[in-house]
Amino acid sequence: MTTSQPGPSPAPTDTGIVADAVRGHWADTILPMWLRPYSRLARWERPIGWWLLLWPCWWSAALAADHAGRPWPNPWHLVLFLIGAVAMRGAGCTWNDLVDVDIDEKVARTRSRPIPSGQVTKTQARLFLVLQALVGLVVLLQFDRFTVLVGLASLLVVAIYPFMKRVTDWPQFFLGLAFSWGAFVGWTAALGRLDVAPVVLYVACILWTIGYDTIYAHQDKEDDAIVGVRSTARFFAENTKAWLVGLYGATVLLLGMALWLAGVGVFAWGGLAAFTGHLVWQILRLDIDDPDVCLMLFRANRWTGWIFFAGLVADGVRHLA
Repeated sequence: MTTSQPGPSPAPTDTGIVADAVRGHWADTILPMWLRPYSRLARWERPIGWWLLLWPCWWSAALAADHAGRPWPNPWHLVLFLIGAVAMRGAGCTWNDLVDVDIDEKVARTRSRPIPSGQVTKTQARLFLVLQALVGLVVLLQFDRFTVLVGLASLLVVAIYPFMKRVTDWPQFFLGLAFSWGAFVGWTAALGRLDVAPVVLYVACILWTIGYDTIYAHQDKEDDAIVGVRSTARFFAENTKAWLVGLYGATVLLLGMALWLAGVGVFAWGGLAAFTGHLVWQILRLDIDDPDVCLMLFRANRWTGWIFFAGLVADGVRHLA
């Protein structure tokens, strides 16, 4: 009688896919198994988040360079802002998931996230949060002292944001306060001071953020109503398009004011015109009852950011003439 020899152990399988994660992304196919839950915690497979955090930094850096008569923003600063945006967006998502674990457990789209599903413990998530924050700090310390202080001042806004959906219909406003802070940092890093132009740019970015995150929040309005989460999507409801006209319209007016204060040229204004056209397309295309359309339009704001940035850079290049 012979006995069969045990075969090789099967390769470990990854059963922790998050419901609304991007399928087939490198974070879920190339990274080692132990790192994948952390990549999901930081939303590495969803780059739109760090793009939206990055744009106020790059816009401000390009606007400052154009204002100062430089042909383009400091490339090293742009790289630092990119690294910092990825790190701090990941840290923000981790912090948000730690705060919202009781809510995420009740929502179909979010209960498979790393913490509520048990892929990562709360202690592991806190350690990962600290690690990402340290990366962000190292990036910030590459700038002058004033810029470091301005950057550190954002932490209070970042810390309180996850709690706002419990107490106000306007949590998107507080997200805007946090996500738009780069409008200050890009300018101070370039010029070593704050002026009126970046303040106006900051307010414009806040309104833009409220607009695009309202579109995003319409995906979750039914679940949010069940668990008691508040949002501008629920508050605006059927009047969302009218609100977006106001929010996006004010965004364009304030961006125009920032351009005027900075004394830019025609290419920057052309970029603003194209930016405006893209926002109009979003409003016309929006169907608040179609989650797929809402997600598509939300992600399209990456290109909205590129359009305005391209106009600023093109306008700066004219200084070479």
